[in-house]
Amino acid sequence: MKNEKAIVVFSGGQDSTTCLFWAKKNYSEVETITFDYGQRHKLEIECAASIAQDVGVQQTVLDMSLLNQLAPNALTRHDVEISHEEGQLPNTFVDGRNLLFLSFAAIFAKQRGARHLITGVCETDFSGYPDCRDLFIKSLNVTLNLSMDYDFVIHTPLMWLNKAETWQLSDELGAFEYIQNRTLTCYNGIIGSGCGECPACKLRKTGLDQYLAMPKDGLSTQGGAQI
Repeated sequence: MKNEKAIVVFSGGQDSTTCLFWAKKNYSEVETITFDYGQRHKLEIECAASIAQDVGVQQTVLDMSLLNQLAPNALTRHDVEISHEEGQLPNTFVDGRNLLFLSFAAIFAKQRGARHLITGVCETDFSGYPDCRDLFIKSLNVTLNLSMDYDFVIHTPLMWLNKAETWQLSDELGAFEYIQNRTLTCYNGIIGSGCGECPACKLRKTGLDQYLAMPKDGLSTQGGAQI
């Protein structure tokens, strides 16, 4: 894989940034694609652009504002309070988001001569989102290949990792401190440790605390980013 090109679906959050560093390690050429779908915070796009510049990869931002019109919810509306009722999907779930993002990323990748698509979806800590499941990714991979007669490979480095293990991977990649301080996971738009109250921040902090409590076997949690 090292001599091939990869496209990372990139939001500037913990998961996609970990995937970006993973891609940089495994491919000779990496680009990122970011989607502007009217998310709660434009800062997400600015954060993604800043990280792409730091890491030295080209970023392309695509206008996906139609998704905002089709699927109004807590991630696309400032006036909708984030909630998660028992037995239901969180109202942060955007119908069709990963389906559309990966489909457009595939079209983009083909034009760039890339066949590797990388996304940070995860079935272990996926909050019940159906489009983060391994079965969905495998199904979509087949569909994209058939639809464009092209040999795409969708990679999901975090699929079977919990958040503590995702922090561990970032440390192994030499990016722990960078990801801890420079990524935007918070639903309230606060970079780094975030607000500490929203579901995304709580999941991130729980995973971080669990990782810091793990025996490190020589790994450094102060390694900084290898940029």
